[in-house]
Amino acid sequence: MKSYHLVPCRGLAGLTVREREEPEPGRRQVVVRIRANAIGYRDLMVLAGDYPLPIRPGVVPGCEGAGEVVAVGADVTRVRPGDRVAATVFPRWLDGPFRRDDAAQLGTMLDGVLTEYAVLDEDGVVPIPEHLSFEEAAAFPLAAVTAWNALSGSGALRPGATVLTLGSGGVSLFALQFAKLAGARVIVTTSGAEKARRLRDLGADEVIDYRADPVWWPLVRDLTGDEGADCVVDATGPLEQSLRSVAVRGEVALVGYWLSGAEGARPVEPGLLFGSGAVVRPVATGSRAHFRELNRAVAAHRLRPVLDRVFPFTQVRDAFEYCEAGGGFGKVIISHAS
Repeated sequence: MKSYHLVPCRGLAGLTVREREEPEPGRRQVVVRIRANAIGYRDLMVLAGDYPLPIRPGVVPGCEGAGEVVAVGADVTRVRPGDRVAATVFPRWLDGPFRRDDAAQLGTMLDGVLTEYAVLDEDGVVPIPEHLSFEEAAAFPLAAVTAWNALSGSGALRPGATVLTLGSGGVSLFALQFAKLAGARVIVTTSGAEKARRLRDLGADEVIDYRADPVWWPLVRDLTGDEGADCVVDATGPLEQSLRSVAVRGEVALVGYWLSGAEGARPVEPGLLFGSGAVVRPVATGSRAHFRELNRAVAAHRLRPVLDRVFPFTQVRDAFEYCEAGGGFGKVIISHAS
């Protein structure tokens, strides 16, 4: 079997292919034949060595993958051979609030899924909705679970709520789709007319071009009758504008903290934070329970993800270069189909 590994070099130079024997499962473990992966900004950060969690040398990268169970170890009860499953990003975070003990993550401290066969704990996989292909299912473990956690934790998954999501990356696209399923009103910031058109096609009620209006928070206040958004999914920053856009007793789900704190971003003044009257909640993906909840909604509504481009497994480097260039719309997928 072929498997990608990270060696001590930054960027794509640190990505190497190794041949290994097909693995055997241990107790309460399963072997999954990976059929598709998704990659994105998070993976580029790991390759660059610029990630907030420790990265184990030689680790198999990739935290988003879907495939079929081909073998199970002793005492496995959740799945059986032939089941179609997706991996959970934090395999030890089963339910409830995030704890330090849950921090082990695929593709950084634990071997990930950019491989032909992956050994995973049975608690670290969830069933795939029947209507999804493996390529579609691979798009969900990171961005979709993050979006679901951001919205469900804020109480914004309800009719009549107003959701503001920043940018048109994977988390924002899923936040738009999930919020519309729940009957919420959605405002999205983006750049350019073509992205705005595609966002409206997905159901966005209002789209703000942040290049045309760099100071866009007054537009959000106008669109909401000066009430503000009940939930702001902040995947890009700046956090200052999110705090000026959120409603009193609303929530800013802080997803892209590294972007909100990027060079050129202004520090957030304590007075602004206090004056917003809102909660700022860090969102680090989500638990197995979050994943199962969103899968029920996805299955009931037969929702499909937005895919940008599909690369074969033999062109993993090309896929990363494409991600690095930016400018796409939707998830970048790696297919293992021959």
